[in-house]
Amino acid sequence: MFGTVRVLVVDDHPVFREALCALLDGTDGMAVAGKAADGHTAVALARQLEPDVVLMDLNLPDLDGVEATRRIVAAGPHTGVLMLTMFENEAAVFAAMRAGARGYLLKGARNEQIIRAVRVIGDGEAIFSPAIATRVLSLLGTAVPRDESFPRLTAREKEIMQLIARGMGNASIADLLVLSQKTVRNHVSHIFRKLRVTDRAQAIAKAKETGIARSE
Repeated sequence: MFGTVRVLVVDDHPVFREALCALLDGTDGMAVAGKAADGHTAVALARQLEPDVVLMDLNLPDLDGVEATRRIVAAGPHTGVLMLTMFENEAAVFAAMRAGARGYLLKGARNEQIIRAVRVIGDGEAIFSPAIATRVLSLLGTAVPRDESFPRLTAREKEIMQLIARGMGNASIADLLVLSQKTVRNHVSHIFRKLRVTDRAQAIAKAKETGIARSE
């Protein structure tokens, strides 16, 4: 991804929130666009600032992180929400995913893991901590019948999926199709959500399995 990833940091604990802001502002290619201590403020700032990524706590006063995520994604599908929380139970994870979150990390994650996750979400992909990813994939892995994997994709999404399968990144796809990188990121995010996968490798595997993309 080219340019600076603009991040809205949402957490009701001021010390932790400021530590996250310092981490992001101290990282090349990232900038804190704003910060919020509650859900309603987060929703309002997301609409006003249109950040690339919202780093969202789950347990917030006033409006919880799941509902705040739902409202943010509904108003701005281009914005990726990364949950960063202490809760790792399946109910919390799937509530966040249904609300539109693209990633889920625990607050015990190392700084480099948080930075990597923000970059991945900013590039329109999805990411989960290893333990959570294992549980998510085990529950979702057999949920989509083979014949139903790709018919739900639009013509444009299928076109982009074919280019992803050829190893092209978002910037190259945007240049080829004369689209903005933000538009391509949105399409990639929709593809992953529809196919119930969390990264390019899984999407490509499904594409080759169903015949929409050929192995080179």
